[in-house]
Amino acid sequence: MKTAIVTDSTAYIPKKIRDELSIKMIPLSVIMGGKMYQEEVDLTTDEFYESVRTEKQLPTTSQPPVGQFAALYEELSADYDDVVSIHLSSEISGTFAGAVQAGDMVDAIHVHPFDSEISCMPQGMFVLEAAEMAQRGCSAETIIEHLHTLKQTTRAYFMVDSLNHLQRGGRLSNAQVIIGSLLQVKPLLHFVDKKIEPFEKIRTRKKAMKRIVDMLTEDAAKYDHLQAVIIHANREDDAHEWKHDIEQQLPNVSFSISHFGPVIGTHLGEGAMGLGWMKR
Repeated sequence: MKTAIVTDSTAYIPKKIRDELSIKMIPLSVIMGGKMYQEEVDLTTDEFYESVRTEKQLPTTSQPPVGQFAALYEELSADYDDVVSIHLSSEISGTFAGAVQAGDMVDAIHVHPFDSEISCMPQGMFVLEAAEMAQRGCSAETIIEHLHTLKQTTRAYFMVDSLNHLQRGGRLSNAQVIIGSLLQVKPLLHFVDKKIEPFEKIRTRKKAMKRIVDMLTEDAAKYDHLQAVIIHANREDDAHEWKHDIEQQLPNVSFSISHFGPVIGTHLGEGAMGLGWMKR
């Protein structure tokens, strides 16, 4: 029984790795300047952040058409018996629902949708685990069971750099932006019941990043080994510096670096930083 692994572009898994592990990707889209772009296909992350600086209107995002999922599942049915389809949280996008609907439309292959309840490379870590298990010949049911186990140890926290970006998207009032900017407030966000919710409001970027590391340190003390990822919105140098600082403190944590691509960057804004982790 061969199992295919499908995900969406918001996992931000590099194409080289997707190809090596035979991971199929369905792109979400960004609408910017009156045009629709598929992220990771015809819009790079660098191009996105460059364009956002000059656009007067905040970009919007769009989930993949159900037909695109159905066509991919049909194509995979020629070589696979099952599909494990792993997607960003169902409460922030209809992508997962689209995968479910498409799975019901296709009879030639058994589709197992998995709601990661998160996004970006923490979602991608589920995908990579699933792909490695599929290559070892594990069944779709075994893979899904393992992913649900991993979900119990998964954490992710995000810090937005600019309150102005949240205000442009209608998430903060002008008064909140003025007061927050004066106080240098850096809101920490996390996923609760599949939704992005405020976690804490912290003064200064440095203190916010330290707070995230403190929570990772607490979890690192509970497990033999964690895998963690630093995520940045066009701040690669800062990400590498942060990685260098904290990996010295936590020898039982394996660190990697990823990014907030166009779809998630639309909502968090340039300069955002995040840290996610799960048991390895």
